[in-house]
Amino acid sequence: MASVVNTSPLNRIPSEFSVVTSVLREARNTNNVSISEIPAPARLAPYSYALGAEVSADDTFLRASGEAIDELATGRIVVLYDPSSPDEWEGKYRVVSYIRAELEHELGNETMLGPVAWTWLEEALEANDCDVAAAGGTTTRVLSESFGTLADRPSTIDLELRASWTPVIAEPELIGDHFEAWIDLLCTVAGLPPLPEGVSALPGRRR
Repeated sequence: MASVVNTSPLNRIPSEFSVVTSVLREARNTNNVSISEIPAPARLAPYSYALGAEVSADDTFLRASGEAIDELATGRIVVLYDPSSPDEWEGKYRVVSYIRAELEHELGNETMLGPVAWTWLEEALEANDCDVAAAGGTTTRVLSESFGTLADRPSTIDLELRASWTPVIAEPELIGDHFEAWIDLLCTVAGLPPLPEGVSALPGRRR
């Protein structure tokens, strides 16, 4: 895969961030999750790297109407690096995440959906032994209804979870733990259990 890391005018990537990108480039598809490198935003930090992921369904996932659901969730994760350690980051790194998934109406209408979704993030980070600082984010419920010639389409409710946090890591290799936590979060939002013990999106990592 081609690099999408934004470089300095001298075209030199700090060795510390090179380790981070090397770890993330090892990410592989696993179970129902497909992972790919995507263009990283150019203006959020001097250096950045991004991955996208999709969670696919099997024949057991059906809407209430009986229609099969092919895609359970999509997401992207961006790792930013700024050697100046911006005050608002409280560190050199920043992880930015976006996840969207269609929900069953019963869950989509749950009044506590927002706090519950945020708890999923906290639990995924904790389960992967990730220390974080300055975590923040939003949850958004999106109701889609169809009319006129599209009136036969069932209404859908999507959850959008946006979050960012500063990974507190002693070594750049440990960014892999935060990526594994994100994959677990993506699976949870999609309605799947986190990857089982012994299975990892990063080869050789212990879960």
